[in-house]
Amino acid sequence: MDETEFDIPAAMAESVRSRAGAWAFVRGFAAHWGEPLGPEDGFTDAELDAAERRLGLRLPAALREAYRLFGRRADLTSSHDVLLTPDELHVLDGALVYRAENQGCAHWGVPLADLGREDPPTVGRLDLADKSQERWEPSEDRFSTAAVAMAMMEKLLEDHELADFLDSEGDLPGDLRELPALGRDFRWYQGPEVLVGVAGDAWVAARARTPEALEALYEAVPGQWLGE
Repeated sequence: MDETEFDIPAAMAESVRSRAGAWAFVRGFAAHWGEPLGPEDGFTDAELDAAERRLGLRLPAALREAYRLFGRRADLTSSHDVLLTPDELHVLDGALVYRAENQGCAHWGVPLADLGREDPPTVGRLDLADKSQERWEPSEDRFSTAAVAMAMMEKLLEDHELADFLDSEGDLPGDLRELPALGRDFRWYQGPEVLVGVAGDAWVAARARTPEALEALYEAVPGQWLGE
């Protein structure tokens, strides 16, 4: 797919305006940076209905839509952290847990009090040695935003020859274009045939479309890249 066929800044901006925009972004992003989504990439209504019966609650519309659209696509959901399958969804201290950090150091969920909303907010919780200090903290204002940010970062963290990772606290060079804000803890940048995500101020993940674009990124952003 040509670069001009997926306008990532416009698609990102539209993704925060509506659920339809969010899912349109995921479709375009998946096709541009990997393989187009297919029917087999999502869970079925029957599987989601079974989860509702087991849990005794109704899943929000946005969560069902995301699971049906791309819940089985590991490159968009589970390259690093893990989107729980419908039969793994569970309730913890007032929230429906849908995602876990890859070593169990954190979890993300939807407050039970907000399950009636079509696109509810999400919360996050660190796994602490002192369990009495664990608390759910606000994460994203809408589940669909959390799902889009997940898809982007998991794709960047995919084990792929054109993906790489850098521990860095420095600023990125000005020739990388900053993209619209999406996700509370992330910043996004675009360069020629390359996408870069910054998690807080701690680390950088990048995905290139060609080996040449990745080499150009190494020159633009020096440091201890894992794959260099």
